[in-house]
Amino acid sequence: MAGGLRIALGALSGLLVGFAALAVAELVAAGIRPQAGPVVAVGGAAIDRTPAAVKDWAVRSFGANDKLVLQAGILAVLAVWAVVLGVLAMRHRRLGAAGVLVFGAVGAASSLSRPDSTGFTGVLPCFVGAAVGAALLYVLIGRLLAPDPASKNSSGRPDELGNAVWDRRGFVIAAAAAAGASAAAGALGRNLNASSGKDAAASRAGVVLPAPGAAAPAVPKGAQVRVAGLSPFITPNKDFYRVDTALVVPKVDAVTWRLRIHGTGVRRPLTLSFDGLLERELIERDITLTCVSNEVGGPYVGNARWIGVRLAGLLAECGVAPPSRGGPADQLVARSVDGMTIGSPVEDVMDGRDAMLAVGMNGEPLPFDHGFPVRMLVPGLYGYASACKWIKDIELTTFDAYDAYWVERDWAPQAPVKTQSRIDTPRPFARPKAGTVMVAGVAWAQTRGIDRVEIRVDDGPWQETTLAAEDTRDTWRQWSFPWQAAKGGHALTVRATDRTGQVQTGTRTRTVPDGASGWHSVVVTVE
Repeated sequence: MAGGLRIALGALSGLLVGFAALAVAELVAAGIRPQAGPVVAVGGAAIDRTPAAVKDWAVRSFGANDKLVLQAGILAVLAVWAVVLGVLAMRHRRLGAAGVLVFGAVGAASSLSRPDSTGFTGVLPCFVGAAVGAALLYVLIGRLLAPDPASKNSSGRPDELGNAVWDRRGFVIAAAAAAGASAAAGALGRNLNASSGKDAAASRAGVVLPAPGAAAPAVPKGAQVRVAGLSPFITPNKDFYRVDTALVVPKVDAVTWRLRIHGTGVRRPLTLSFDGLLERELIERDITLTCVSNEVGGPYVGNARWIGVRLAGLLAECGVAPPSRGGPADQLVARSVDGMTIGSPVEDVMDGRDAMLAVGMNGEPLPFDHGFPVRMLVPGLYGYASACKWIKDIELTTFDAYDAYWVERDWAPQAPVKTQSRIDTPRPFARPKAGTVMVAGVAWAQTRGIDRVEIRVDDGPWQETTLAAEDTRDTWRQWSFPWQAAKGGHALTVRATDRTGQVQTGTRTRTVPDGASGWHSVVVTVE
């Protein structure tokens, strides 16, 4: 066999083995839990170990596609590793097969390291997939090294042209069978994963949200400014930002869902079902949520109408008191079904703000992407310190005793939302016509409210904009300004002042460790 052909067939064998190992592992994971698949396990472990600054860069650079990019990167590395092992196996057959097992061990170790690890069952997909892959590589390489039984030169010695006579027919049959079986295993795994979420989808479809006992007032007519390019006052569910670490969105069945409240200072532990939660008095509130990864002027902020149960009331029912009233716990740790932990100050949760366990978003049950069946939210705190999706457990503890997921990764333990503002229109590098140009955007300072928004053109004086009507102090507020634009290049800058009199700082900071700060500016060319 010529050298080039030898390398090519070894590489092809490696790719077939990689495909087979992944397909089998995903099929086994479908019978256990989708998060046990090797790509998800390795991807989750990579997220866990990535420095905060790199995570922040990924969110800025790829937005909602950051998880797809990560998974594509893992698959690319796997493909390269598979090619290397296939070529290596042409010279060292057993060593190549052992390399496949090593990759399986990496996946298993990644699965064990995840917060939602289930132990042996969680590592089973990686081990089974690797074992099948190692055996397949041994077989395929064996066909490449074996003599062709149909050849007169059945000894496998070089023929008269100097080429080894190898079992072409045997290799083609083995490779085709492996590819077909792998494709079938992959398809079956996808179908099983899809069917595993049917109960959850059915439970969501069957939810009828009760009328809230404390309904939100109608949004004031003047809260929505009619300017093209301005964000809508209420963000549609399909457009609401999603930033989390879940490579596979959990599909939780509301029928079997349970929430446990326990821990330090909890005199009466409580376990709630979804129906039990809906039987309690529900509140309805308009609340703006903000991600700590939101850069100045960024998109990771949205406003929605939420329905849920007051969290402070549930805690009080359990005998919990905030630190200001002698309670021993100052941190509430919320745990998600995917292992995420989020720590919130007990004082903030119980100080009278509308912290809730939300069950509805914009008039419908929570979408799966946003935490169905139940999520937590606390107005005025960044999401990583308040907005636990797919919540299953609440433990009362202290900040000294426990560091939640993001705090372990260098984010601040407590994270009040900073006063911020954004220019939505004109967009950066727009080319509006000279004359009146409507400049508009949003500003937010949850729990404090927005008192004033000002705009500056180039290095000119700050000029006050027209504020839209305020819905509540927990929602963003729209603003607009009719700019008399002269031809040429200009920089537009915005700043806000909250109800405490605090003027938004112009000092630029990055998102780590407690949220970005600075003034948002856009550069335009007026024609």
